[in-house]
Amino acid sequence: MRTYVARLAAYPVVIATLAVGLVGGALELAGQPTAARWLVSAFAVVVALLQARGMVTDLRSGSYGIDLLAVTAIVSTVVVGEYWAALVVCLMLSGGEALEDYAAGRASRALTGLLENAPRIAHRLDGAGQPTDLPVEDVVIGDRLLVRPFEVVPVDGVLESASATLDESSLTGESLPVDRNRADGLLSGAVNGAEAIEIRATATAADSQYQRIIELVRQARDSKAPFVRLADRVAVPFTLGALGLAVTAWLVSGDPARLAEVLVVATPCPLIIAAPVAFMGGMSRSARAGIIVKSSGTLEQLAQARTAAFDKTGTLTYGRPRVTEIHAQGIDADEVLLLAAAVEQYSGHPLADAVVDRAREDLGDVPPAEDVSETPAHGVRGLVAGRVVVVGRARYVASQAGAADSAGDDLPRPQGVTVVHVAVDGRYVGYLALADELRTEATATMASLHRAGIRTTMMLTGDGQEVARHVAARAGIDDVRAELLPQDKVEAIRTAPQRPVLMVGDGVNDAPVLAAADVGVAMGARGSSAASESADVVITLDDLSRAARAVHIGKRTMRVAWQSIGIGLTLSVGLMVLAAAGQVPALVGAWLQEAVDLATILWALLAVRPSRSERAELAQVTAELALPRETEPVARVAG
Repeated sequence: MRTYVARLAAYPVVIATLAVGLVGGALELAGQPTAARWLVSAFAVVVALLQARGMVTDLRSGSYGIDLLAVTAIVSTVVVGEYWAALVVCLMLSGGEALEDYAAGRASRALTGLLENAPRIAHRLDGAGQPTDLPVEDVVIGDRLLVRPFEVVPVDGVLESASATLDESSLTGESLPVDRNRADGLLSGAVNGAEAIEIRATATAADSQYQRIIELVRQARDSKAPFVRLADRVAVPFTLGALGLAVTAWLVSGDPARLAEVLVVATPCPLIIAAPVAFMGGMSRSARAGIIVKSSGTLEQLAQARTAAFDKTGTLTYGRPRVTEIHAQGIDADEVLLLAAAVEQYSGHPLADAVVDRAREDLGDVPPAEDVSETPAHGVRGLVAGRVVVVGRARYVASQAGAADSAGDDLPRPQGVTVVHVAVDGRYVGYLALADELRTEATATMASLHRAGIRTTMMLTGDGQEVARHVAARAGIDDVRAELLPQDKVEAIRTAPQRPVLMVGDGVNDAPVLAAADVGVAMGARGSSAASESADVVITLDDLSRAARAVHIGKRTMRVAWQSIGIGLTLSVGLMVLAAAGQVPALVGAWLQEAVDLATILWALLAVRPSRSERAELAQVTAELALPRETEPVARVAG
């Protein structure tokens, strides 16, 4: 009860309007209509003067609103003696502000929740393990922190406790709790479970994931879409048209009451209120899905996008090379893998890590090697149990092991892979095929984008033509641009014929092209901060399909905004025509206009929820990804 009273107290004009209405009604019942008329009329004039002052301030700042129609409606109804209608208009203005605030609060609930849940205090542990409270901004890298049950993880860190269960829904949109083990990375903003845990800070508050999301949300909440600014300007001709119709009705009928009757049902509220509420609802729903849209104008661009371009490594693929096939010649395929891993474990090359990981995953322990030497970008050699093992490029293996350059040419070569050759004791024994795997959701994402109205999908990558075309064919991408430098990617975006262009990327080298695109989308869960700062949309979890969902949410938001405006204006114009014909008394018209505003706002709030077609689309994408992704077995082929 106190909460409702406090909320009502925030709108003193609403309280005053209701009080004047009660007193005026009492005077009417007491047989003093003249006193009631003077009381209500005087109050209405005061409200009109306050509104006129606000109108002047808004006009000076370049903002247009419902002030002119509201002021003329109040004044005209007072002049013609429809003082109760004037009071209803006053209630419409003051109550409309409260209703708009309520609707905006409902629409932006997810955004507001993110801001309110931002961690402010951290518990730093001293050498004796005693916690000391300090502002989260004072946490430094390396601090040991205590996170109590159901508290928010204050900064990015590494779990020091044996295990933890956390709610990461504010970061990923995933409602189910996740389990973490010792040494696992934790993101700020995750909510701890029922047991206290210890973490070690790996980032300051300013550089932590949740704080970056908070800053993006602040930008989003304060933004204004071009669509909304257009609606503001449409309100001006609507206002002039309403005034013209009101004056015409007065002149034709000869009754000045017609002027008041038309004006009380004329308001561009659907233009001014509905669009911002719909856009706020769309951004809020995006945030719940782990998609932070930096500005409401971006939703408009998402809805209109016709080309979707993607970086390859880390965006369409997982960004982690993996052994996919082993082709052996003369010895067992597992032995080829084990010997290659034995020398590769001393190399720092990413492909070497992939070979070692696969050997340990499939075969267990990897034997040590001796006298290991590496030629950067070419290969590595060493002794394994007295056997000389050489691993690397074909020419390097040939030069180091004495094997012929053409060794292994008779073995089948899969497309779209990187080949690592192996020789043992001067004899070529086969090769390992490594590939950066296509994301499980990539194909479903492309199909979903096409269903959302994207006409062209494009891959922009610095990789070679063969690998790029192989990945694009599997993903279902239309246009492949390979062997590109960062400036080439920017040029490809600028010259794309189908616009607006959506660009999805994750790395530092993606920052320029994300900034050049009409809508830049950064895979920000583990991507670089440079890419996130350059982008218009940041996906806070490692899921490419959220890019397609962002487009669907943008289209839904625009559709709801146009529908709410259309409904509101149709009803308002219909009432104006009826009022001009003398069919709607001023008092009835004032209440009907309040109902129109309410209907418009409630319709705009539909943007908070997905449509039936969106739910069907999500179900279709989910069905395409229904089978859990298992680690694929490595093809072992003997030559």
